[in-house]
Amino acid sequence: MRLLQVGAGCGRTIMKILSLLGSTGSIGTQTIEIVRRYPSEFRVAGLTTNAKIDVLQHQIELLKPEAVAVMDEAKAEELERKATVAVYKGMEGIRKIARLEQADTVVNALVGSIGIEPTYDAVMHGKNIALANKETLVAAGSVIVEAIGKKGISFMPIDSEHSAIFQCLKGERMKELKSITITCSGGPFRELSPREMAGVTITDALKHPTWKMGAKITVDSSTWMNKGFEVIEAHWLFGIPYERINVVVHPQSIVHSLVEFSDSSVIAQLGWPDMTIPIQYALTHPQRLPTSARPLDMAEAQKLEFLAPDTERFPCLAYAYGAGKAGGIVPAAMNAANEVAVQAFIKGEIGYLDIPEIIRRMMDAAPTHSHPSLQTILDIDKGTKEKAQLLVENDFRRQA
Repeated sequence: MRLLQVGAGCGRTIMKILSLLGSTGSIGTQTIEIVRRYPSEFRVAGLTTNAKIDVLQHQIELLKPEAVAVMDEAKAEELERKATVAVYKGMEGIRKIARLEQADTVVNALVGSIGIEPTYDAVMHGKNIALANKETLVAAGSVIVEAIGKKGISFMPIDSEHSAIFQCLKGERMKELKSITITCSGGPFRELSPREMAGVTITDALKHPTWKMGAKITVDSSTWMNKGFEVIEAHWLFGIPYERINVVVHPQSIVHSLVEFSDSSVIAQLGWPDMTIPIQYALTHPQRLPTSARPLDMAEAQKLEFLAPDTERFPCLAYAYGAGKAGGIVPAAMNAANEVAVQAFIKGEIGYLDIPEIIRRMMDAAPTHSHPSLQTILDIDKGTKEKAQLLVENDFRRQA
């Protein structure tokens, strides 16, 4: 598909041994359900969490991994006093789990740019990757793709949209690919006026109409930044120019992506909104094993609607296209600004419409750098977050 060779080397093995990064989040807990459903196919060697040590302790008892890591060092020390496995701390601890010798596959379900270094470490240590962490390819796509090309590992997407594209492209010739279309539910605010959107609260933003996800990605979905991230990911995963990547609003979230070929044939992948299918497919490809997902009944679905996206009311999608085309460190700056702005909104420090404004300002201030190294990207991530936080505090913070 490109030098990345998504899915290469994913033939069946006797058992896949996993390191699961972000095991206590939505994707992580669903992955564990799949592991427990197929104990002859999978074993878990490593787990990580940010701070949910009670949940992690339960997972340790269920899965009996060799080692775990906790990002919050105080929580790591608390767990260490009662855990029966090795407990690592902080970012270096997360990276150790990504490099764990016993594991052959790393499932990265972390949220935010914290996922970049562990992905890179896993790739450089020859681990196969099942990726749910969007920021890895958004901020550091060029570096990660180059590393994967050298190592020749398997790299499978967990996002439902990219899993759909991968499935639609199987057996096809890439030179006959005309375009891809990624679907977007439109979120909870697609019918609101700009004036109504100005009053959106965090409670409103967390009411996604079709998907159940963590807080950060749910807010990203409501602003359409999540869809912009997926456009950039698709570019890196499949080697497709941005001009041939389309987004369409599909409120039912049943068609996950569409692929058009040179003869105008269009292939789509469909299913009820359920992350079980793409998670399991990323782990079992090229096999298809039964899942707990509800079978799709088209008569029950009744209708499939498709609408053009409105980038005036949802400018984050346009910002992502712009960042992707600009390349260099601009996507990293965009992502960093978004992380700060979304967290500030979740905390009630800024308004909903302040999110895209902060992102725009940080993108405009991003320096030019055509071929950044991983360290340059990480430095830009850190520096942009610091500047965006100052912007929140000095220009946007709401008065108590």
